[in-house]
Amino acid sequence: MAFKIYTKTGDKGSTALFGGARRSKADLRIETYGTVDELNAHLGLLADWSPAAEISALRQIQNELFVLGAMLATAPGKSLNMEPLSDKSVLRLEQGIDKMEEQLSPLKHFILPGGAAVISQAHIARCVCRRAERLCVALSEREEVDPVAIRYLNRLSDYLFVYARHLARQKGVSEIPWKP
Repeated sequence: MAFKIYTKTGDKGSTALFGGARRSKADLRIETYGTVDELNAHLGLLADWSPAAEISALRQIQNELFVLGAMLATAPGKSLNMEPLSDKSVLRLEQGIDKMEEQLSPLKHFILPGGAAVISQAHIARCVCRRAERLCVALSEREEVDPVAIRYLNRLSDYLFVYARHLARQKGVSEIPWKP
């Protein structure tokens, strides 16, 4: 028998966490890992539009976001059936930021998102990442959340901002300064 995508178990507005506990689909934990999933989809589009040399790093981030989603989808007190994210992933993002920044001029003003579709997509992903981070912080104020989740999302939003600038430099697109 083939696996069916629909289970009908959520038809009344609840879903199961890993570990069996059921939660409302409007629960903050569900909203948090749903936003991480949305971020992952935006990164998929970003990777589709990115130069070939950049795709591997973006796919690694996508894989890490699946792990983060699993961490958030696991009921408190239950064990995760995989290796959780660690500070090693945060450090890898920092190293990627440092490498890209070596090629960039110092930022002297706020910049407007835009200049090319791929640059705008990096900024959209950054904004969704910030929302995921805010939700993760809010969840951590109610329930146990591995602190590496917040650090990872915080650093990933920085990475995506620098990646947008990196893409602009690669494409020869001038940054658009914000003029208040």
